[in-house]
Amino acid sequence: MTSTYTPVPNRPGVRYDSTMKFGILVFPGTWSDRDCGYALESLGQEIEYVWHAETDVDRFDALVVPGGFSYGDYLRAGAIARFAPVMESVSKFAADGRGVIGICNGFQILCEAGLLPGALMRNDHLEFRCTWTGLRVENDRTMFSHTANSGDLLRVPISHGEGSYQADEDTIAELEANGRVVFRYSGPAGEVTPEWNPNGSVNNIAGIMNEAGNVLGMMPHPERACDPLIGGEDGAAIFRAMFTEIPALS
Repeated sequence: MTSTYTPVPNRPGVRYDSTMKFGILVFPGTWSDRDCGYALESLGQEIEYVWHAETDVDRFDALVVPGGFSYGDYLRAGAIARFAPVMESVSKFAADGRGVIGICNGFQILCEAGLLPGALMRNDHLEFRCTWTGLRVENDRTMFSHTANSGDLLRVPISHGEGSYQADEDTIAELEANGRVVFRYSGPAGEVTPEWNPNGSVNNIAGIMNEAGNVLGMMPHPERACDPLIGGEDGAAIFRAMFTEIPALS
């Protein structure tokens, strides 16, 4: 499917540089913050951890909302974190066009905060799954994926119990029509079938972006795939794209 979203190199509000400053949000119950920090520092980036009570994030070039169980995932995943003081600043940050990536619980939080559409529901098999999965790049014209090519397969782990992406039919149709599905669960040959769907996500959706293209939510954990010593480096391509200028695209 051809995307109607075309990124513009160095568009207003977005900085692309060899070294950027990433703010990594930390809520009570967050546990993937240090993994994200390690991954970004290993890629030569500057990081700072941002406690949920802070309200100023203007000093950062990009933000990471990492995985975990914010506030114990009481009520439902991400529902309480959505009201943390920092989230109003995250919304303004995103509105300015700067990059935000939400991973696993971070994806859930971004949906709860209205920065992304839809919701993450309980896995259809009612089990918590922690395993490696295949991701097919659906749109390589984004600030999170342009270091890969459409159709490329990435091997990235998942670790979640509520990762089934769901939305109403109109929302799904709009996401699909406008290239906002960035990653999809797939098999080793790129097959997008129920067999390779680890959670029952509609259309095997693993990651989506907002209409402006500067907010990404994804359930798999790229920070756990940035070092060959722990299984692979495919996740690094996603982080690297955030600080690499998007080339001119026809």
